[in-house]
Amino acid sequence: MEFCPNCGTRLVSRKVKGKDALQLVCPKGDYLKKEVLEKVEPSVEKVFQHSPSQMVAVIDREAAQLHTLPTINVECPNCGNNKAYVWLVQTRSSEDPSTQFMRCTKCNFTFREMS
Repeated sequence: MEFCPNCGTRLVSRKVKGKDALQLVCPKGDYLKKEVLEKVEPSVEKVFQHSPSQMVAVIDREAAQLHTLPTINVECPNCGNNKAYVWLVQTRSSEDPSTQFMRCTKCNFTFREMS
């Protein structure tokens, strides 16, 4: 990291006009470091091709039965069960409180509680 000798601002790299090289320049003033930093190599864009089997996530029946969400004691409005999985989602602006979603452990009915 180098700084401008005139104003003390950090020098930034810019492409040299008409060449494939970079130089350090002051963004505020007219200072230009005389020496060339390095030659700019053209970037090569990599494209990955995935087979359809790589793009599909397969979840076996055992893994599908695992429930990793926390549970709370709350009455389901659909079946009356007293346990539900719970998670929070920021559905509105960051100043507003999160929305608490719950899913009944018995009937899988999803409902919410807005704080």
